[in-house]
Amino acid sequence: MYENIIVGGGPAGITGGIYLARKKVRFLMLTMDLGGQTLLTERIENYSGHQYITGPELAEKFALHLREFNIELNEGEKVTGIVKTNDAFIVSSEKKEYRSKTVIICTGRKPRELAVPGESEFKNRGVTYCATCDGPIFSGKAVAIIGGGNAGLEVALQMTRIASKIYLIEKLPKLIADKILRDKLMEEKKAEILVGTEVTRIYGDNFVTGIGIKNTEGIKRVLPVEGVLVEIGSIPNSGIIDGVAKNRFGEIIVNCSAETSLPGLFAAGDVTNVYKKQLIIACGEGAKAAIAASEYLDFHQG
Repeated sequence: MYENIIVGGGPAGITGGIYLARKKVRFLMLTMDLGGQTLLTERIENYSGHQYITGPELAEKFALHLREFNIELNEGEKVTGIVKTNDAFIVSSEKKEYRSKTVIICTGRKPRELAVPGESEFKNRGVTYCATCDGPIFSGKAVAIIGGGNAGLEVALQMTRIASKIYLIEKLPKLIADKILRDKLMEEKKAEILVGTEVTRIYGDNFVTGIGIKNTEGIKRVLPVEGVLVEIGSIPNSGIIDGVAKNRFGEIIVNCSAETSLPGLFAAGDVTNVYKKQLIIACGEGAKAAIAASEYLDFHQG
């Protein structure tokens, strides 16, 4: 029986682990990797203490800090379910079951898909959800970036250094990214911005060769691209547990102490309804969840 199990090893989970370790709580961390979405971020310029650092560099610093403590860490282990019993939580993975008095869920989010014909067929064959991971393979090629929010424009600006031509596609009538990003992209001669436009199909043979699009006036075109970079948001990885309050987006609802509707269950970071999905916010929420879980254990263990 553990005192706590942390599910997820992104910024929230790692920070929570550091706090629990310092409080001498006996816990286990289950995660597929250490770093989470930080590993997929090219540039970080808004994390206190670092004017500029790459995501992988910061993730490595997080992991080194966590590993300073003598903790139980199972990497590469995917959690499949969490169930509350009378006296414990049962956390099931693909390998075994674990029991714990408290749990902190820090499972983050996964990319939202386009749900158009050809998308699943050409995943990893021209269709990608991680420009940082896969952007360099499109060197000198034409690409389409789907999404007019901050993420989409950041990817578009990143790809101006790599691709030969960029189509930025947003189905809303205008871009919703910050003005500074819009202004920068407007200056790029490689970029063609298509608003009020949606993707209808992805074409290819062995790899992507083009995408079908349609605008609000019903005009259809096929764009000759070899890469499709999807940046249309994400979905919380909250499906591993039922019986806990979630909002209409599937985010686990937490209060200011990172408590959920189930006593002893805490959640932190992007999987929750916390305001704004930001690295530094996830770290703070992970710290709060660990402190709250520790206090819960103190109270319920006399």
